[in-house]
Amino acid sequence: MRVAFYAPMKSPNHPVPSGDRLMARLLIRALQLAGHQVEVVSEFRTHAATPEAAAVLEPAISAELARLRAKWQEEPRPDLWFCYHPYYKSPDPFGPVISAEFAIPYVTAEASYAAKRDRTGWAARQKRVGEAVMQAAVNICFTERDRAGLSAAFPQARLAALKPFIDPVLFEAVRPAPDPSRLMTVAMMRAADKMESYAMLAKALRLIEKRPWTLAVIGDGPMRREVEALFVGFPGRIEWLGEQGEAEIAGLLARGGIYVWPGCGEAYGLAYLEAQAASLPVVAQQTAGVPAVVEVGVTGLLTPEGDVAAYAGAIAALLGNGQKRDAMGQAARRFVLEERSLATAARALDEILRHSAGTGVR
Repeated sequence: MRVAFYAPMKSPNHPVPSGDRLMARLLIRALQLAGHQVEVVSEFRTHAATPEAAAVLEPAISAELARLRAKWQEEPRPDLWFCYHPYYKSPDPFGPVISAEFAIPYVTAEASYAAKRDRTGWAARQKRVGEAVMQAAVNICFTERDRAGLSAAFPQARLAALKPFIDPVLFEAVRPAPDPSRLMTVAMMRAADKMESYAMLAKALRLIEKRPWTLAVIGDGPMRREVEALFVGFPGRIEWLGEQGEAEIAGLLARGGIYVWPGCGEAYGLAYLEAQAASLPVVAQQTAGVPAVVEVGVTGLLTPEGDVAAYAGAIAALLGNGQKRDAMGQAARRFVLEERSLATAARALDEILRHSAGTGVR
């Protein structure tokens, strides 16, 4: 099939790295691996921080919609419109209209809907998301949390499950050589959930300060100074590695011992899968979408949300039990390479698009 791909939150070609950009790229590669032709049909970013900012975008949205209409009046039409991650701050104002006018199936992946946002000025954009979900031939959900949310809001919506995945090729190429006491984390340094996770991690490490550990942090961002300030008082124990390329991250993770990231508000966290592919057991919170990417008690430990003492205790437990840490690390690598690989996802995605009952996608 010829697939028109659109990511309203952040284009896969966006210059700033993030989990959102990575998943968009992975979906494109999965579609291509399944034999489909994929075109990123618009770079238009509908993301708006406030309802007022969203209103300012409307004239440009109308112009982009007109461009897309004209495009397919001259060129062969796609067989499918695939929208990744529409939500109230970044709805898809193009796909549902184009799909209806040109009689092509419309599909979403990682769509989300929060009725409470209707009371905070987002009702118009929420309506767009809801109409898109109901129009979609199928809405692909990566987590049970997302599936339950869409099902509750739109009981008649057509839903399918696709487990979060990564391309493990770089991790297959490295030979793990773990340093048991080296804690690893990979995360952007920005406000809100990321900053909350960094703060929780720093508090937890202070509770186990007498344990033998070091922490290597991969990542950068606008709040780097604030993040570094959280870890003052650990002389010689924190290694700030900055932003790294994909191959470098794989190599660095393979030399770590435990992956530590609380995961406050994480949609699911592809970095958890990358760490596990490098044979690192994970210590995170049992919150948001994190349980979708960690097998509890098998590939990692998940602690109650907001419980700093429990989180610190889980890290300490793995630091103090080499046999358990090694077994979890080996299970983690098998889990990702065998169950959460790009090839596995490509087959599952193709099956959803071609054969899901009642989708109309063939």
